[in-house]
Amino acid sequence: MPSTTLTASLQSPRSWPRAHLLIAVGALIVLPLVLQAAGHHWVRSFDTCLLYVMLALGMNIVVGYAGLLDLGYIAFYAVGAYAGGWLNSPHLIEQFPALAALFPQGLHAPWWLMLPLSALLAGLCGMLFGAPTLKLRGDYLAIVTLGFGEVVRLLMVNLTEPVNLTGGAKGLGPIDPIRIGAVDLGQPLVIGPVELASVTLYGYLLLGLTALTVLASLRLQRSRLGRAWMALREDELAAAAMGLNRRNLKLAAFGLGASFGGMTGYVFGSLQVFISPEAFSLQESIMVVAIVVLGGMGQVPGVTLAAVFLTGLPEVLRYIVGPLQAMTDGRLDAGVLRPLIVALAMVGTMLWRPRGLWQPRGG
Repeated sequence: MPSTTLTASLQSPRSWPRAHLLIAVGALIVLPLVLQAAGHHWVRSFDTCLLYVMLALGMNIVVGYAGLLDLGYIAFYAVGAYAGGWLNSPHLIEQFPALAALFPQGLHAPWWLMLPLSALLAGLCGMLFGAPTLKLRGDYLAIVTLGFGEVVRLLMVNLTEPVNLTGGAKGLGPIDPIRIGAVDLGQPLVIGPVELASVTLYGYLLLGLTALTVLASLRLQRSRLGRAWMALREDELAAAAMGLNRRNLKLAAFGLGASFGGMTGYVFGSLQVFISPEAFSLQESIMVVAIVVLGGMGQVPGVTLAAVFLTGLPEVLRYIVGPLQAMTDGRLDAGVLRPLIVALAMVGTMLWRPRGLWQPRGG
């Protein structure tokens, strides 16, 4: 089969042979159990990879589909996380006696309410943020979005007076774990001879959410809206000349991309049981942008692979760099060597695949 035909056949799960699809699904179902047997640390690393896959797919809508360089995307991740923290921790009850009188048992919003609510809040923030930047492009847009992300982080640090809304640098906690029916994801679940740890249960939840995110991204890519975004990305003036509404398209990209980040932030907060402004720094935004560029802008499979690569490689290197440090009597600093190897791997990958890990059709 020619390479272009092979690439086209892998673009959508619908084109896969049914046997291959069943094998892939079975492997993903078994993977958390295999990682749990190796140690809970590996399962938590797996959960982190899935969180970054969801974040990167949201960023891919803004950067990959619409071509809008957003360096403040992590702010929407923070909005979702703090929304979950406010409605699933004792913080607001402690700060507002009226709420304590109305809800003596505390605010314990269910997950089926919090997932769409966090996505909606982040999406609204995305559109509010995008509205003043509609006429900006390129470097100017990047600088403004960078500033927006830092403003949100500083608000999280300083919104402690006259009412402590965010917990400041100390953060919020403890946050309720997600409960699905009778299953509390914060507690181990015993099924016959198998005990599923809390991180493993969250791994299965994240697998389901990641699958839905991937499917939504693929549907958006092939939709009329997705094709309009790509036309805007390739040539904004030509797109406007063809009758596309640039304002509405940009607002839709900011809003939908931010909603993915808000939903991921809520799950992150419940998994960590605690959130603080340190988790939403500029470095995180740059990491997500790097994932999108490394995977291939607008390429859903490539972005997914790059997220796993960039978040999983440092954990694998932990078991390689440690022995090297011991062999050299500490002359090799593991804290420096691991980021160096990751950076060299990224540079090598971009030299080998300059258009991203997943080449576009005909690329």
